[in-house]
Amino acid sequence: MSAPAPAVRVQRFDTLVVGGGQAGLAVGQQLAARDLDFVILDAERRVGDAWRRRWDSLRLFTPAAYSGLPGMPFPAPPAHLPDKDEVADYLARYAERFDLPVRSETRVESLAREGDRFVARAGDVRFEAEQVVVATGPFQRPRVPDLAAALSPGIHQLHSSQYRSPFDLPDGPALVVGAGNSGAQIALELARFRKVWLAGRDTGHLPRRLLGRDLFDWLWPVMTRATADTALGRRLRARAARGGDALIGIPERQLREAGVVRVGRVAAERGGLPVCGDAALQPRVVVWCTGFAPDYAWIDLPVLDARGAPRHRRGEAVDAPGLHFVGLRFQHRMTSSLLGGVGRDAAHAAARVAARAEALVTA
Repeated sequence: MSAPAPAVRVQRFDTLVVGGGQAGLAVGQQLAARDLDFVILDAERRVGDAWRRRWDSLRLFTPAAYSGLPGMPFPAPPAHLPDKDEVADYLARYAERFDLPVRSETRVESLAREGDRFVARAGDVRFEAEQVVVATGPFQRPRVPDLAAALSPGIHQLHSSQYRSPFDLPDGPALVVGAGNSGAQIALELARFRKVWLAGRDTGHLPRRLLGRDLFDWLWPVMTRATADTALGRRLRARAARGGDALIGIPERQLREAGVVRVGRVAAERGGLPVCGDAALQPRVVVWCTGFAPDYAWIDLPVLDARGAPRHRRGEAVDAPGLHFVGLRFQHRMTSSLLGGVGRDAAHAAARVAARAEALVTA
């Protein structure tokens, strides 16, 4: 006889927060401040592990002064650029300081609606709630072009989310595809040890310091005021959707002096080799710094558009009352997906959750 299926345990809360990264923790802090009943469900073993897995030399391009979550400034000098382990440790301390109810190693596999409740399934546990905040962030499914499958098996390929250090890669020339901030940083690091091509268009450059002050001393006020309901914000949002953010503190001269060779975008494959412009390159390694795509396949609700992104008004799902999103790229302002900017959207979401919870009680 086959073993019986494990019994499903049911746990009920007023609100579920899916995701225990910066967005989920910021939402949790705001819900706790309003004395609401909630739980944060996170797939990671420890708070901050998603940051710990990123490449070894990664640093934020926003200084510590603009990298804090609500109620707890980032513990570093204002101009310091935190590295990925400092960010991970900060998030862990944040969860501890506010005693946030994070359920680690709890991966939500599905979210649906049954009657007047949302139902999230995670292993043998069924979580039920009147409201849900999806805070899984903008970095979900690595995006790699289809032509990657046609490249020679002798070329070692990896996405930037899998990159850790130059010393983990086979020897030989490297092609970095994607010339945004991640691609430029990885190309500079690899160029210390090998020949490197950087594929992609020049997205421009912004200096690290301007008129004696950090760039973000000038940019941050503009980025926070330029919301999606302003003319400037709509223009910036459209530009962000097209991709190609300017490089922060990495001038073209620095790439050139490091020996990084600029090439055009990877447009085709020829004989198992990537083709940039008219030339077929012969890299030993390809690092795809080609971004991420949304992955909400686990949400069994009619809330996604044709691109698979949530249809929402400032984070509230258009077609599912009680479902909220936080941490989306340019959700309401340019800073929505940044460590120091997600707090404003978290506060808005928590206020809407509280208002709806009160309305449900009095209905």
